[in-house]
Amino acid sequence: MRNGFRSERASAIKSRIAALIVLTMIGATANAQSTTERFDALWSRARLYTGDADSFIKSVQLSGRFQVDQAYVDSGDEEHSETNLRRMRLGVKVAFLEHFLLHAEAEYDPQDGEPVYQRLTDTYVAWSPNDAVEITVGKHGAPFTMDGMTSSKNLITIDRSNLANNIWFTEEYVPGVSVAGEIAKFSYNAGIFSSGDIDRGFGDSNGGEFFLGTVGYDFASRFGAEKAQLNVNYVDNDPDPNNGFTRPLEQVVSVNFDFAKDRFGLRTDISTAHGYLGQSDLTAVMVMPYWNLRNSNQLVWRYTYVDSDEPNGVRFGRYERELESGRGDDYREVYFGVNHYWYGHKLKLQSGLQYVDMDDRAGDGGAFSGWSWTTGFRISW
Repeated sequence: MRNGFRSERASAIKSRIAALIVLTMIGATANAQSTTERFDALWSRARLYTGDADSFIKSVQLSGRFQVDQAYVDSGDEEHSETNLRRMRLGVKVAFLEHFLLHAEAEYDPQDGEPVYQRLTDTYVAWSPNDAVEITVGKHGAPFTMDGMTSSKNLITIDRSNLANNIWFTEEYVPGVSVAGEIAKFSYNAGIFSSGDIDRGFGDSNGGEFFLGTVGYDFASRFGAEKAQLNVNYVDNDPDPNNGFTRPLEQVVSVNFDFAKDRFGLRTDISTAHGYLGQSDLTAVMVMPYWNLRNSNQLVWRYTYVDSDEPNGVRFGRYERELESGRGDDYREVYFGVNHYWYGHKLKLQSGLQYVDMDDRAGDGGAFSGWSWTTGFRISW
């Protein structure tokens, strides 16, 4: 009886979410000709308080994101479709004293979650006296690889690539201490993070730690471009069986490039990782050109390749694993997407068609070949 109630409740929630997407799209389309000032005025309501020069608390601002997907996957023999509340996060940013910021945010799942509260995400204190130094203490992002360095608010594809899914630490928010900044055309980020067990709070430091270091340089002036950022990421992770925040990868190196000029852009990533506790070594490549069209539309194409030295070393992406729960060793993906932006990344609609092929040398349930189509509504503040 209880399971039946849960199923009915989940169906009702999914129907309401689907209706919300349609109504919001209609409303946003009706206001497509609205000025940026109107959106600015609407989003400014997230600021709850603004102090003066003598105030201890300078400002209080709501933060969050709401992301919903409608997905369909077809492997030829099987198919799967769902309406999925991907991310719902709510929190607050409090600026205080001079150059201090407290950010506390949590993730919720009213669709399937029991309980609804899932975990803390960004929960930290940061001090940023200038562009050259920002020190962050608490649970915050550990950014490496091209997509791992991109917030889910700002992705130009429905999901991060399977390079990031396999090599980046997808838990994303990890307790630690980091320092980052920009000096002329150089940028850097270095931090020590806990790799221990996950819980819904700050986790348990019963495992190892990992060091993350990034050095970047912007070549934009040489190309006459808005951006030409080259980054090198290095991760050194203690190989401990209690590590929960991380993938079982001992060392990771990623070289990624982000280029934008006029209406054209290109993002690339070449990454390699050394595994432990049975995880094979991995090598991966991602190439993602995009074109910004008129009327706030954007075309995106992506190719991803992930290879493991041993069988069963490569995981599937978010929706492919609904049809195939095993792992393979040679993954290839082609993605074509169309995005429409009403208010930049703060209010957008994304749709992507994807073809995936995975080989499985072990022959134990990791081979896959199929198509998927996903449309996602994204709003953030």
